[in-house]
Amino acid sequence: MHERKPPIPPREAATAGENRPRRNSDELRVYGINACLAVFQRRPDDVRKVYLTEARLGVLKPVLAYCVERRLGYRVVGNDDLDKLTQSQHHEGVCFEVRQRAPLSLATLLQRLPPPKPALLVWLDGVGNPHNFGAILRSAANFGVNGVIVPRESALNLSGAALRVAEGGAEAVPIAQTSGEDVFGALRNADIRVVATVPRAGESLYAAQLPRRVAFVLGAEGSGLRQGLVDRADVHLTIPGSGAVESLNVAASAAVLFGEYYRQHVAGPQRRPAPRR
Repeated sequence: MHERKPPIPPREAATAGENRPRRNSDELRVYGINACLAVFQRRPDDVRKVYLTEARLGVLKPVLAYCVERRLGYRVVGNDDLDKLTQSQHHEGVCFEVRQRAPLSLATLLQRLPPPKPALLVWLDGVGNPHNFGAILRSAANFGVNGVIVPRESALNLSGAALRVAEGGAEAVPIAQTSGEDVFGALRNADIRVVATVPRAGESLYAAQLPRRVAFVLGAEGSGLRQGLVDRADVHLTIPGSGAVESLNVAASAAVLFGEYYRQHVAGPQRRPAPRR
């Protein structure tokens, strides 16, 4: 990515126990090695400052060379300092301050998916746990989900915790915020069918032929989907299982749904190898 790699200057001195430095309101602290590297690979211009432990100097050498070229600050700190910077002990020795991406509008997201192009979306209604959000984004990136829809008024946002759990997946999946518009109407006008998952009484996921253009709507942890959304959905699906537990949590449900869509519409039928004679 870089034509030249200037020598890395001596590190800045880190004051033990220093207060967390201020940052602009449009910046976000991203931590976790895969999350940080994904930001650097996909949008390096958004990197504002880098904090890392000495143990991460080797793997982050290209990032530090980039900082030198662009005159961006970086700082070698201790684990305790990163604990304070990230408010987490799961930073994996690195934290980037990055410019936040503005979310898309629903209309912009749908314009990118003109019919009859296949489309796989997930609409999160009431989901608030950042770790579940991050896990959903990781699965969404793995299975090629075209976008995630969240209500603007929800507490769900791209926090450092969500990005770490996403393991870089947040950089690969567009996120759109709704703002009071009729989401059902917008999706149907775009020839996208809305599928709700219910704990029971829905069609089995593995017996259903999933639409090529679909939005899976997933509800809050514990309480599930609001009944109004269930009633308006085009299709109701149930993920079958042993019955030992009532249902999967929202992140696990999302992964199963995305995987089945991928199997039906992306991977195609898998041919079994011929038996040996």
